[in-house]
Amino acid sequence: MTVRFGILVFPNVQQLDLTGPYEVFATAKDAEVHLIWKDREPIVSSTGLTMMPTMTFDECPTLDVLCIPGGGGVNPLLKDEVVLDFVRKQAAEARYITSVCTGSLVLGAAGLIKGKRATTHWYAHDFLSTLGAEPVDERIVQDGNLFTAGGVTSGIDFGLAVVSEIMGQAEAETVQLALEYAPAPPFDAGTPKGASQAVLAATQERLAGSRSQREEIFSNWG
Repeated sequence: MTVRFGILVFPNVQQLDLTGPYEVFATAKDAEVHLIWKDREPIVSSTGLTMMPTMTFDECPTLDVLCIPGGGGVNPLLKDEVVLDFVRKQAAEARYITSVCTGSLVLGAAGLIKGKRATTHWYAHDFLSTLGAEPVDERIVQDGNLFTAGGVTSGIDFGLAVVSEIMGQAEAETVQLALEYAPAPPFDAGTPKGASQAVLAATQERLAGSRSQREEIFSNWG
């Protein structure tokens, strides 16, 4: 039986938030993966990669898995009722509601993580409680049919976890091997705990623009 995955694509999306799980989902057996947006015009990611939506909101059927990636482009979506209505509509019928990185904030803005355990990018964790969720400092968090993943690269781990949930561990491991996913990073700087204070400060400075926009949005939330 075909499993239908739908991933939201939007201007200034963090491309690896999207392409990481996309590659995992699309490699799985009997999977159908769609990139969904308001129209079919090309979308430019936050790092300049251009992507093409394959389906509009109006064309989208009921999904088995709804996935919301993150990135700086999330900020406008938090107040975009067209997007939030689409997310709510799909979430009401999807088998699994999921996010990568700050995509969980969109789920929160749609009212879908209240009272749920959830995670997001480390520099956005404090916003989860504003949205009524219970923040969890883990790479992947499952609460019922809700899956949320941490920042960016966690989308690959998350994708494998979702494939395992739906299709079984053997299929997930087959996908993992096909992609030769055996991470061995050259530096232990992938989390705030592992990074030096200088690297942490530099990273926070680099992300300050998007962070300050979110702080302004959430200062008047609710």
